[in-house]
Amino acid sequence: VQLVESGGGLVQAGDSLRLSCAASGDTICISAMGWYRQAPGKERELVAVIDSGGSTHYAYSVKGRFTMSRDNGKNTLYLQMNSLKPEDTAVYYCNFYGSIATGCPYEYDTWGQGTQVTVSS
Repeated sequence: VQLVESGGGLVQAGDSLRLSCAASGDTICISAMGWYRQAPGKERELVAVIDSGGSTHYAYSVKGRFTMSRDNGKNTLYLQMNSLKPEDTAVYYCNFYGSIATGCPYEYDTWGQGTQVTVSS
């Protein structure tokens, strides 16, 4: 699986952005997919994830503002970000994960290259 993110940019507080993550290659088996972010000097953190059961989970800090969705026909994962805050500034990464434990033929853990989101106050 190969992942390419797009949609980042520089916006003002209160604005919206939509990030996209286009997947190519062997995407038949996906145990989990999601978005993570890493701010300068901080650890990478979970933003939103769809687990193997199909449930979507959001970080408390983005709940109610961010919405993750997927277009299976286009093999694309989206992150709609509304009411952006300066503390949302980070590099955003998408991740696809495959696990033998959930029925995939092999294990993988694939990351995109990241897209920068900067929110000015």
